[in-house]
Amino acid sequence: MKPEQSSFTPAIEPITIPLKGDTRINILRLDRFHPVVSGNKWFKLRYYLEEALQSGKKGLVTFGGAYSNHIVAAAFAAKENGLLSYGIIRGEEPRTLSPTLLEAEGYGMKFLFVSREQYQLKTQQPLFAEFPAADWTLIPEGGYGEAGIQGAATILDAVSNLEQFSHIAAAVGTGTMLAGLARRSLPLQQLVGISALKGEDHLTEEVMVHGRINSDRLRIFFDYHFGGYAKHPSSLLDFMNGFYQQTSVPTDIVYTSKLCYGILDLAGKGYFPKGSNILLIHSGGLQGNRSLLKGELIF
Repeated sequence: MKPEQSSFTPAIEPITIPLKGDTRINILRLDRFHPVVSGNKWFKLRYYLEEALQSGKKGLVTFGGAYSNHIVAAAFAAKENGLLSYGIIRGEEPRTLSPTLLEAEGYGMKFLFVSREQYQLKTQQPLFAEFPAADWTLIPEGGYGEAGIQGAATILDAVSNLEQFSHIAAAVGTGTMLAGLARRSLPLQQLVGISALKGEDHLTEEVMVHGRINSDRLRIFFDYHFGGYAKHPSSLLDFMNGFYQQTSVPTDIVYTSKLCYGILDLAGKGYFPKGSNILLIHSGGLQGNRSLLKGELIF
């Protein structure tokens, strides 16, 4: 995808599952935006790409794990724009690359595998001695950063009648997308995040600051991780299959399945006021399902 390709008409599909309190859910199908730079990835990458091209950089350097949607998207976007790409990958180099890394490699990305301890220090300059800023655009993990937030904000630009929605719901990893959505949301809209990460809340304050939103308009839930990042017990896979049978909407094991489960559970518990109309952002990432055994999902 080229950074100037910013206009598209997203599909917004209603979910017909009956919900308590006349709550309605509509899904913004960003997973249909592009077959490789799926979902929110292009939006978070667009301004990093623009900077690299305008500055005459050699390429992109970014970070992720062996099943990172962001790694694949960055590799493809770099190739499409005539740029080189490097992925700094968390963990020791495996004997066999994951399907995700094989795909990124096919788009020309080269890898630098680092220990998990080194990866925790990824923002420190010594790791990047071979990637001088004059030649390379550094993209934080998941597109995190001001450029990524600005790009994520443009997700809502193509949503007509945005004012009809009382809530905007999204999965949360780094918080980049949710912060961008917060910036472009309307003053009376509530933002609901479902975290894919297990642990204490280190995100809410960050999203508030970067999203320029007050605490009374933001709530991130940390109860729907199903054991932790990318964990996918049989109960989650059963939900994904059941959700697809009911809605024909495929979800991924890392983010969107947990988002959909969480929002439906909250609606069932009466969390949303009567008559709420929720815009749920499908952020793509379906390639992550390729780590599953054949037949575990029906889609």
